Amino acid sequence: MEVFVSVDGWAGSAVSPGYFGYHGPELRQWIDEQLAEPQLLVLGRRTYEMFADPPEEVRDADWDRMTELDKVVFSHTLPAATWPNTRVCRDLVPEITRLKREGGVPMRTMGSLSIARQLCAAGLVDRLLLMTFPLLVGPDGREPFFAGAAAADLELVGHRALDGRVLLLEYRPTGRDIPRA
Repeated sequence: MEVFVSVDGWAGSAVSPGYFGYHGPELRQWIDEQLAEPQLLVLGRRTYEMFADPPEEVRDADWDRMTELDKVVFSHTLPAATWPNTRVCRDLVPEITRLKREGGVPMRTMGSLSIARQLCAAGLVDRLLLMTFPLLVGPDGREPFFAGAAAADLELVGHRALDGRVLLLEYRPTGRDIPRA
């Protein structure tokens, strides 16, 4: 699971552009590398609607690649998916549990914070990739990603700086309780 956050934990801002305005060549390379990998995209309805039918002028190689990938959209209101290689599913936890049990390609969330939170709460996250952007969003923040999250001990399994400013931190849940006083 991937989550893009500001240093103060916001997954978005009312005033910031995509990637909080910190798009650079190493971040671009990371995105290209990630999209090149086999994967199943796990999306919520709002993210699906944003990605599936953007204006023609913003359809680029990333959109073309995402169109090629298999996708599952979790929604109780979306009747059907029109984006190629996409299916709609109603029951998140049972379906992700089944997909994990069957193996296959890795699953990847994009956006879809509600989906990511539900997967965390259900203990279905094997890897948490935090891409931390170098800013404090403050009062312009929207969607505090970790608000309401249960306590969880994490093991750092990888880290990398992109463009000398964006920090990629990869964690694995340990299943242990957090240290307590």
